[in-house]
Amino acid sequence: MKFHFHSYLLLFFLLSSLSSLHAQKAVLRAAQLFDAATGRMVSPAVVVIDGNRIESINPAQLPKDAEVIDLKDMTLLPGLIDVHVHITGNLALAQRSRTAMDSEVKETASDRTIRGIINAETTLKAGFTTVRDLGSGDFTAVSLARASQAGLIPAPRIIPAGYPLSITGGHGDAGGYIPGVAEGGPETGIADGVDEVTKAVRYQIKHGAKVIKIMATAGVLSFEGPSGAQQYTETEMRAAVEEAARHGIKVTAHAHGLEGTIAAIKAGIASIEHGSTLDAEAIRLMKEKGTYLVPTVYIAERINLDALPPVMRRKAEEVMPVSEKSVKEAIKSGVNIAFGTDAAVIPHGENAKQFDVLVRMGMQPVEAIRSATIYAAKLLETPDRGQLKAGLLADIIAVQGNPLENVKVLEEVKFVMKDGKVYK
Repeated sequence: MKFHFHSYLLLFFLLSSLSSLHAQKAVLRAAQLFDAATGRMVSPAVVVIDGNRIESINPAQLPKDAEVIDLKDMTLLPGLIDVHVHITGNLALAQRSRTAMDSEVKETASDRTIRGIINAETTLKAGFTTVRDLGSGDFTAVSLARASQAGLIPAPRIIPAGYPLSITGGHGDAGGYIPGVAEGGPETGIADGVDEVTKAVRYQIKHGAKVIKIMATAGVLSFEGPSGAQQYTETEMRAAVEEAARHGIKVTAHAHGLEGTIAAIKAGIASIEHGSTLDAEAIRLMKEKGTYLVPTVYIAERINLDALPPVMRRKAEEVMPVSEKSVKEAIKSGVNIAFGTDAAVIPHGENAKQFDVLVRMGMQPVEAIRSATIYAAKLLETPDRGQLKAGLLADIIAVQGNPLENVKVLEEVKFVMKDGKVYK
């Protein structure tokens, strides 16, 4: 098929027109907006968008010829942030297809990529415009992050971890296979001792990781021993923290048991994922060091225990009541909390259902929302998002009603803009 000069010319003008349209200023109108800095609602709400940035809030004069999007009686909020997802995973789907525990030897990166693209769009349309992916079994999330950044796929901004770091036979090391099957080394995150941990951190960063995840303790959805058993030593975790810091990258720790959690906090870990077992000492240390807790509490209400292998079900039933008590105490004590759901263990797109759980555990609605906006942005060191403020990214959502009065309205996001582009 010939492609003549006039076709090239037509394509050039079409692309120029689309680029011009995207660069055109836009105005969002709504009944009110959530000011994450003050924790209050501001009314009326007029947000001027220039390209992919917020130009102004409630200006005295609107720009001429701007596209106006009138959201009438809705409430505007910053795009939400989930700091603990597994964007390529889907536990419920894996359980139905009986591959939940052996995907390492039955799936390729292509399988994970296809699923990740679907999950990413679902997450974005649920109002989450930024996510931190804490392990996808390979570097697939790095590729998805690049595709999202380039605008090739409808997806949140993704901060990927690459392979999580685990001791041999630990929570991140696939178990139950004969020797020689699904074995790993520092390149795949399986690292023992300071030297291997250092190499594993360097390798993840080399291949695009923007955060390092480390398994401080055993876990629930794996076959190794008690879920709370400490796995990495404080010395090993400190080595990971120090090496990552040289590259300007933070380390987060999966932690269920008390001893491993305290060791991780002392090692300088930025955030404790799950934090199922906390005592007064752990809480004191977290407050002293500014360590964040990422409580994945919606899991207890959503996971299908009947579909888990017996050993995993037993561990889940042991951990969940202890976790609830620990998170309630952390909320009461004023520990820094960032919003994270472990999406993949829960269905992608249901992330916002965790807000109601946090509120029922004692968190004020305003603090629950801040945990997924301004506080999450602080943990991620991304000051260009998390608020509706001039100069920040045009990542904006809208809901019907006032989430400060009923946080469940966040479960039905009506409007999603990311990078100045409307996706819903």
